[in-house]
Amino acid sequence: MDKGLIHLYTGDGKGKTTAAMGLALRALGNGLRVTVVQFLKDGRSGELDPLRRLGATVYTGRPGTKFVFQMNEAEKAEVRALQNAQLAQALENDCDLLVLDEACAALRLGMVEEALLRRAVLDRPGNREVVLTGRDPAPWLMEAADYITEMRCERHPYQRGIPARKGVEY
Repeated sequence: MDKGLIHLYTGDGKGKTTAAMGLALRALGNGLRVTVVQFLKDGRSGELDPLRRLGATVYTGRPGTKFVFQMNEAEKAEVRALQNAQLAQALENDCDLLVLDEACAALRLGMVEEALLRRAVLDRPGNREVVLTGRDPAPWLMEAADYITEMRCERHPYQRGIPARKGVEY
């Protein structure tokens, strides 16, 4: 790739992370180097181990991580510090594709340093493709994106009381 582009998967529908991980799989299958940083998640998503086995570098939260609204200030500070450190470390990796899963929500909730995220997106090496996922992206992300795909929920089993299912939603 001569010039890396910015992909943004957003909206209230299912499939943002799935699309990003599918692109990571495609990149790995074509010999590209992939780094994935997951924000606000506990590292139990089923796609992570296969991506690691295929050679991706993956950074994610720790098991037992709560939703931000359930955290006290000390827990928020701990998670914020971990996520900032992981993103900073990921930026040191020489990769062709950088996936920043739930970066939009992490930024909106104050769980990642905006200057660091801007560096990842706007000051990346010229050939690095960057994928961001999450609802309600910041205006500067919308402006920077080359691809914007909005997932829109028409119907979801959760609306009928069916909880997230392993292997499908995570």
